[in-house]
Amino acid sequence: MSDSMLGEKIYHGSTFRRCAEEGLIDCKRVAQIGLRGSGHGLADYTLGRQMGFRCVQIEECWFKSLVPLMKEVQAQMGNGPVYISFDIDGVDPGFAPGTGTPEIAGLTSIQALEIIRGCRGLNIVGTDLVEVSPPYDKAGTTAILAANLLFEMLCVLPRVKYR
Repeated sequence: MSDSMLGEKIYHGSTFRRCAEEGLIDCKRVAQIGLRGSGHGLADYTLGRQMGFRCVQIEECWFKSLVPLMKEVQAQMGNGPVYISFDIDGVDPGFAPGTGTPEIAGLTSIQALEIIRGCRGLNIVGTDLVEVSPPYDKAGTTAILAANLLFEMLCVLPRVKYR
């Protein structure tokens, strides 16, 4: 969450910072799961928490199910509107190599499903999935995972009937 990258204040890593600065989001209702990678400064690791975001480092996700975490996230979100933005580079490149910013030691595909399925029952008003880069997805595995995650997002929308 650096203030700028290469002199630009608006870039792919500043979205939530800019939204918070403009009062567009309730910072107490933001959860970022699986954070990792090299940073450009100390703010990359501290600013989100200072703003009130729930920031879950990847080390807190290793070797376990994320179902209990998602129950906590559900309680945090309450009944208010929820927007899900899933960044495919949160997933380990062994499962999703087709992204412009691959970082080792990420989420597994199973954990990605647990996160999305853990949103069932929330008042979801929209979703997106970002950072898929077809030129880097030689075998199509990232596209397959992304398509399945998007399908799962549709399945957790309000008023979807489960059988």
